[in-house]
Formats: sequence, structure tokens, C-alpha cells
Amino acid sequence: MKTLLPRKFLTVSSLALLVGMSAAFAQAPATPQAAAAQDAANENKPLVAPESPARKQQVMPESFADLVEQVSPAVVNITTTATVSSPIAGGPQLPEGSPFSDLFREFGFPGFPQGQGGPQAEQRSNALGSGFVVSADGLIVTNNHVIEGADEIEVEFFSGKTLPAKVIGKDDKTDIAVLRVESKEPLPFVKFGDSDHSRVGDWVLALGNPLGQGFSASTGIVSARNRALSGTYDDFIQTDTAINRGNSGGPLFNMDGEVIGVNTAILSPNGGSIGIGFSMASNVVSKVVQQLEEFGETRRGWLGVKIQPVTEDIAESLGLADAKGAMVTDVPTGPALDAGMKAGDVITSFAGGEVKDPRDLVRRVADAPVGEAVDVVVQRDGKPVDLKITLGRRELAEGGDAAKSGKSGDESPSKVMGMSVVELTPALAAEIGIPGDSQGLVVRDVDPEGAAADKGLAPGDLITEAGQQPVASMADFTARIDEAKKAGRKSILLMVRREGEPRFVALPIS
Repeated sequence: MKTLLPRKFLTVSSLALLVGMSAAFAQAPATPQAAAAQDAANENKPLVAPESPARKQQVMPESFADLVEQVSPAVVNITTTATVSSPIAGGPQLPEGSPFSDLFREFGFPGFPQGQGGPQAEQRSNALGSGFVVSADGLIVTNNHVIEGADEIEVEFFSGKTLPAKVIGKDDKTDIAVLRVESKEPLPFVKFGDSDHSRVGDWVLALGNPLGQGFSASTGIVSARNRALSGTYDDFIQTDTAINRGNSGGPLFNMDGEVIGVNTAILSPNGGSIGIGFSMASNVVSKVVQQLEEFGETRRGWLGVKIQPVTEDIAESLGLADAKGAMVTDVPTGPALDAGMKAGDVITSFAGGEVKDPRDLVRRVADAPVGEAVDVVVQRDGKPVDLKITLGRRELAEGGDAAKSGKSGDESPSKVMGMSVVELTPALAAEIGIPGDSQGLVVRDVDPEGAAADKGLAPGDLITEAGQQPVASMADFTARIDEAKKAGRKSILLMVRREGEPRFVALPIS
């Protein structure tokens, strides 16, 4: 059997270097394109692609050279410098917390900084990345991981000019940072395009500083859209354009010379490009950049709910026509609770627009203005309910505790729907690590070939609701099943909590 190499998502900034490494942008000679770029900057106009029949017809151009020459003056190389500590070779190595390390520090033994177990040498570490100018007054966009922890940041332009930069703001959730440089003359800049208009198969151009080799261009197509890697607000454009370490923060252009993505990560088993690169979509980046420029931080809307997807069986159990929307699993203290939202509601509309799924809702809530009231429609008991919710700010009010209620009961196990359950007692609550006043049915055992196992239930799970009604005993559970059968349902919706986290599961009644 062929052994597959492990897949790895890698950010595409260059590896840090312990020795100074000169940025490798080639000195660009004065050209008519450079003069035109400066004229555009003086007039506060963004650089755009030159007119060509190929661009109008959306066919493969004979060359990308005109586009590269037009937008390259706005692309920059970013060099960061940081001070790092590393053990001195041959020096005494002491365990962390050793009284001897404290003694050496107290009497000034060189190389013993606070918290280290042996002598340390401070060294200057350089790292390389890319970025692009988005305003004539020196606003530059790059990746947060390019400048994270940097003591000094230097920006080198395509012309060879270098300027120091300072951080205006950064957002680790989208891995975006905004820098500013002070220039005596206006700088050539580019503008964001609408990434939602990009289509799979469209031609794209990536510019940057791969592997510290200097200014470089690569082309390819949009391979996929709306990719999610690991972040809450991920909306990546996947491309086969060659992207390598050092391309981090560089722009991904469409054929109109507009930035539709910021090159951020690659999928690779060996650290090099294999044609699977990811650029954060411009429609996400542009909003982050606007907030970072204005406030120095992000200010995202916060609804105050925990949600999960609406599956086909959940939709059937609730009598919904389509498996769309976002199902509310918990409503901690916050804006949604204040407006009357309940666990078990299905959010189908937000601010006048249909909610497709939880990811769609999260992005739209984040983009909504903080402190403003929005119209939200939920499906509850088979009917639409209109709510008006004043959004909070996520950065200030994330989190919340699950709701709790209380009653204990008998510990006689009962078998139902492919599992053995028992009524919760204070002793059982202590055993599974939940408050003693909680109520529900504890899953003791699961038939590996039963419906409960198919839906992911496991011993220790706590069932708190069935058919969107609380259950505290086996009699409650049986009654809810009978009600679902009489209503003609093929499945019943359960609220299941595991380690405090709620989720809904639809189990077939048969």
C-alpha cells in the first residue's frame, strides 16, 4: 500500500534567519510605467490593469507583462527584525526554578535573563514577507504573522527605496495587519476588488518575495472559493498560483489589476508549493483594514448564541421544508437572550437576508455594526418569530455559561433508541463533572450498531431536552417520543451536552 505524506497547512512567510539577510528586491530602472505609477499616486488614483482585448474577452492573455508592470510599484518586500534568546553553547545549563540560576541572575552573571534555566545569548533574527500599498499616504497591508513579535519593520519598494514602518493595527483571527510608512511623496497604490465576483477558473496573478529571492510574479487560476481552514471568519480563495514562503501578505490580483486576496497559507507535505495555495478573500480583508485604520482594532458584531448546522434529519424532526439556517443550541447572557431568542430556534433570516448556514451567519453578524438593532427571523414550533436584536461587540463580550436547572432522580438504566440512559443524580453529576443541580438523562452505554452511535452519542453525554422540551426522567423521554410519533415524525430532536457544550441530535424514532 502506498504511504501518503501527511498534509500540512503552512503560512507562507519565510523562515526566520539568525543572521542579517538583505532584502532581495532588484533595483528597478526608471521606466515609463514607473513614471505613470508615480503620476497616478500624485493624483491619488489606484494602479489598474491596462486595457487589452484579452482582458475584455476574459481569455488567456499572450502575456501578463503589462499587468505586472502596471501594479508592481505598489507591491513591497517586508523585513522584520526581532531580538531572540538562545542558550549559549558550552554554558552551564540549569533546570528551570533552580536556586543556582537565581544566584547567577542576582550577581549579574551574563546571559541569565529572568525565567531561563541557563545562560542565554541575545541575537537579532530577521524574517521576510510581502505586502502591498492601499493608499497614497502610505497604508500597507500584510499578514499578521509576518510582523508578529517584530521590534523593527522595514519596507522595501519595487524601486529599491526603503522606509521604516509602524503597526497601525492587527487581527489574528484573519491574520491581517496594517502598517504605515511616512513618505515625502505620494506612493503608488492598488485597490481591493470584489472577491465575490471571482469565479473558479478565472486567471489570477500573485506578486511577492518568495524565499527571500526578491520580487517575483506567478500566475494561475482560482481553483476554489469559500475555503475554510481553521479560523472563525475564514473565506479563502484557493489557487494553483505558485505561492511559497515569503509570499505571505502579498496580493493576489485579478485581470483588472484589483486585489482579490491576500496570500496567506499553503497546503504542502514538504513546505514548498504544490499548487494548493490560499488567499484570504478581499471582501473579508477590506473590512478588517477599514476597522484597523479607523480604530486600531477590530469591532465585530456579537449576537450571543451558540449554533450548529441544520441537517436533513433535524429539519425533518422540526417540520422544516429545507435544511437551511443556523440552529441555536444555547443562549447565554447577551443580546439574543435579551431579545427573547431560545435554544432550539432556527435562525433563517438576519438583517433582511436569508441565512444559509452557521458560517454564513457568523460572517454576517461580524460585519454588522456594533450597537445597532437588526431584524432576525427564527423558526420556533413550526412558525416564524420576528426578533429585533441590538448587537454587542464580540471582542468585549464573547463567551457565557450554559443555562442550568435542577432535579435528580432514579438511577435505574433504561434502553431506548440504541443506548442505555439513566436519570441524573448528584452523584452522577459529580462523576461526569457537571453542576449537581442539573437535570436530564445520562447516557451510560451505546450500542455500536444502533442509531445513537451513528449520530455520535457516547457514554457520559447528558440529554436535557427531547422534542424541544425539558426531560428529567425516563417518563418524560417516553412521553416526548410518543408525541413525536403521533405528529408523524420520523425522528426526534434531542439536546445533548458533552463537557458543557450543547448540540442538537436528531435520532430516528424507529
